[in-house]
Amino acid sequence: MDWTSAQLRSLVELTRRGTITAVAEALGYTPGGVSQQIVALEKATGMQLLRRVGRRVELTDAGATLALHAERILTTEAEAVEALERTRNEISGTLRVGLFATAAAEILPSALHRVRETHPGVTVRSRDMDVDEVYDAVAGGSVDLALGLDYPDVPIPRDPSLRVMELSRERFSLAVPTGTMSAGPGRSGGSGQAGPSGSRSGRSGRQKVSLADTREQGWILPPAGSYYGRAVLTACRRAGFEPQVLHEVTDTAATLALVEAGVGVSVVTDLMLRLRPSRLDVLELHETMERHIVVVFRSFAEHRPTVAALVDVLRTSVGRRPSRRKQQSDGKPLTR
Repeated sequence: MDWTSAQLRSLVELTRRGTITAVAEALGYTPGGVSQQIVALEKATGMQLLRRVGRRVELTDAGATLALHAERILTTEAEAVEALERTRNEISGTLRVGLFATAAAEILPSALHRVRETHPGVTVRSRDMDVDEVYDAVAGGSVDLALGLDYPDVPIPRDPSLRVMELSRERFSLAVPTGTMSAGPGRSGGSGQAGPSGSRSGRSGRQKVSLADTREQGWILPPAGSYYGRAVLTACRRAGFEPQVLHEVTDTAATLALVEAGVGVSVVTDLMLRLRPSRLDVLELHETMERHIVVVFRSFAEHRPTVAALVDVLRTSVGRRPSRRKQQSDGKPLTR
């Protein structure tokens, strides 16, 4: 039958996500574009694959049967691409990469520069997406690999078809409006002076506070249903309190701007702080709260030449990122 990979992938994603709108967001199409793919697939098969149930759609028996085989077809296709890459004398080909906003701003540019230098035959096409969606995007084949985040307190469920490789670990600190909190008696750190970034640190490093010290503060957090939001809520509950979430925000730059404006506190990492120069205080936490930057790809693609090359470049690029924790007296970041 004369069908395309895009049509089959649209059908497979519909079984994963349940709605045309969700499929469109995952694949970077419009809802109308997804519907057109399904209609074209129905014409190619000569069978009805979807039926409307009220405002929703669901797969017919034929649609469910084809979706099951479509996954196998797409997997075989991906394996064929890998085999063809191995026949070439140089590493070349096109990779589709999914990534979240912070990675797009702070990790991808240097990685792409490195790829151009070391593997000029590799073309990278990237897509910005919700960080909680990157795992499904890789599993569904809409991207070849993705940069994502994982939280030890709320680990993302592992799909056995995926390989998740840790690139680096970041420890969270507390971002507060300038001058509103201090380390308090008996805690390490001094008041210090606000540097070019606005953060304060003494000679012995950042001030230390406990999450419990924020119980009377208003918080700026992503939705509680997100992995990030759940990770912060879990850490706060372990510290013995429920954070008062005043502003539900997913954008990191907006979060930093709200902290700077004095409307609440939030947790931040060095990578997050690099997104927007802000006048605020950054206090070290007594509690250990981390997030892991990871690269995700399908297990069978681990030895695909282009995937292996980009993963190696990402590991190098993330390892060389300057840290805000290492500052010269003039405020300029030191390279590691």
